[in-house]
Order: sequence, then structure tokens, then C-alpha cells
Amino acid sequence: MAPIKVGIIGFGLATNCFHLPFILPNKDLEVYAFLQRAPPSAASSQKYGHCTEKFPRAKHYQTADTFFADEQIELVVVAALNHVEFVTKALEAGKHVVVEKPFTPTSAEADKLIALAKEKNRILTVFQNRRLDSDFRTVQHLVTSGALGDVKEAEIHFDPPSAPWVMNWTDRAYTPGRGIVFELGTHTIDQALTLFGKPAAVTAFFRTLRGMDSDIHDTFQLVLEYDGPQKDLVVTVKTAIVSVLKDQLRFALKGTEGTFLKFGTCPQEDRAIANPGVPATDPDYGTEDRRIWGTLTTKTEFDAATQHRDADTGYYIGAYPSLPGYYRGYYENLVEAIRGTAPLGVDPQTSRDGIRLIELARESHEKRATVKWTDHA
Repeated sequence: MAPIKVGIIGFGLATNCFHLPFILPNKDLEVYAFLQRAPPSAASSQKYGHCTEKFPRAKHYQTADTFFADEQIELVVVAALNHVEFVTKALEAGKHVVVEKPFTPTSAEADKLIALAKEKNRILTVFQNRRLDSDFRTVQHLVTSGALGDVKEAEIHFDPPSAPWVMNWTDRAYTPGRGIVFELGTHTIDQALTLFGKPAAVTAFFRTLRGMDSDIHDTFQLVLEYDGPQKDLVVTVKTAIVSVLKDQLRFALKGTEGTFLKFGTCPQEDRAIANPGVPATDPDYGTEDRRIWGTLTTKTEFDAATQHRDADTGYYIGAYPSLPGYYRGYYENLVEAIRGTAPLGVDPQTSRDGIRLIELARESHEKRATVKWTDHA
């Protein structure tokens, strides 16, 4: 079967570090075209060079109209700003679409894009790559396998020390789509929704810690409450730019049968940034250093090979080996979904619900009150 022809919008950080390394190893995908507005003569002024230098056989378009008019492009990767505009044009042109995060500034815009994808009978999916982080894959495995029993408390953290890019934010007035909850939060909120589903209510705290008076927050904490069978569950999703640790806390889960603590992050992002555009073919690409494996403590033995019985408590304790991270799996699944051989791994509805959760969090912050979940404003 002929490979799926991919057209990529943008040639910056997202394209070179978060997409190309995981597209290029896939024989079922062909990097066919780029939309890069800069001419080839401007290559020296582009941080990652020019697409014509690195992909001389690929088509190069400088305007959206000519890019979307190319009938050979089957899959569009939106790795640039103007998500709503580009996703709309791609779907109207009959293309399947991968869009970077945040999906959209508002849930209403996300609803329109999802409806358009259904109307055009095309796949629309959001690049929620951190579902394939080593740490999250491990957490998901422990939760679904029952190692922790019935989870009652969960903390999901993404704390970048200093966050140098945030220090360049100079705007003071908030608009939808701005703030770190729309950046790092789109990862951790998605992880919470994937593990536990939509909450019944949210209480949110947004802060600005970068030393300026601004309504565009750089630090947040969301407390998610649930109902029904999960009525005793509380999930906290947090990012703080002030967190001085060598290995940042990522997950803390407490259940009726066990607890799991995880410090340190998946190595895939650092390796991709260090080697932009290089195919992620190393079999150890997503393998963590065992130094940062999480600690699993259970009432009854879950894995005899990794746990020892503590004489004082009777608990079974040990460093639980992290599953390998595997961002390549995102595009492998997408190929299967386009060809109709597997369900789509990242349903855009979950990403849309993540945007809705951010809207409710903003309302909670402004009202200084807990806000109940509603699907629409």
C-alpha cells in the first residue's frame, strides 16, 4: 500500500522536534510537502533552517491557498499558530488533520471543528503525545491493572524550573488561549481526563510568579472532584514555575491497595530537542534511567521481581520499572485509523473537553468558587 502523503504547516520547534522524529521512521508516511512562508533564501535566518534544505524532494509552498489546493496531500500536520484557521481549511480541502496543542482557544471553536470533520468524513486528532510518555504509560498500566486498588487521590504535576520562555511574556490582559494552563496544562489535563474521565466540579487557582503584574498566569492548580462510583476521588493537576528539584515530581497516586510516587520525566522530549529532525529509531529512545523509576508500595505483592516486603509495615515496596515512552506510536495508530484497521487513539472530543475544563477553571478562579461541570457555556 502506498504511503500516506503528509503536508506539514510550519518548520519550527514543533515540526522538527515533536513531529518529524516520529513521522520519519514510519514507512507508511511520506513527508510530501511543507507550508513555510519564508523563501529558501531566508534559510540562514531560520532557527531550524529551511525545509528545502532538509527535504529537497518535498514540495514547498509559501501560501496556504496553494498548499491546501494540492490534492496529493492526504494528511495535514498543523504545527504552527492559527490552529482554527488551518484546521478548517484542511478539512474543507478533504484532508485528515493532526493539530498541535492547545486544540483551540475555546470549546465552542473545538465543537465546530469536530462537527466539520464528521461532515467531511475525515479524521481530526490532537497531538496529545504525552499519553505516550514513559511515566504516564507506567501510571496508566498500574491503574488499569489494579496495582493501586481503587484510586482515591491523584496528583499530576508538570513543573518547569524557571520556565525561560514564560519570562518573555509581556502582555498583561487575559484572552482565551493565553497562560500556562493552555500550554503545559493541555498535557496534564489530558492525562487526568484519560485516566479518570470528566470531573463533576473544578476548583482552580491561577497565579503569576514571574515578577510582573499580569492576568496571564504562569502557575496553576486545578482540583477536580468526581461523582457516582468515583465520588471519593480527588485529582489535582498542577504546574508551578517555582519548583527547585533535580527531578521534579510528576505523579502521586494513592489507592485502597497501594501508592505510586514518580519523580523525573520521560527522556523523549530532551532527546528530540537535542537532535531536531533526526528519526527516533534508537530502541532506547524512550527508555528512562532506572534512577528515576517510580516507587510502588502495595498491601499485597504486585510484582515479585521488583518489590520486597518491608519488615516494619508488611507492605511490598520497590522501584517499579517505567515502561518505555513511545511517541512513534501516535503516528503508527494514526496510519491504522486512516486505513480503517484500528480505532483512533486520540479522540478530539477528549481534547475539546480539556479546553472546556480550562474555561470552567478560569470561571472558578474569577469567582473564587467551585464550579460544576457543564458541557457548554
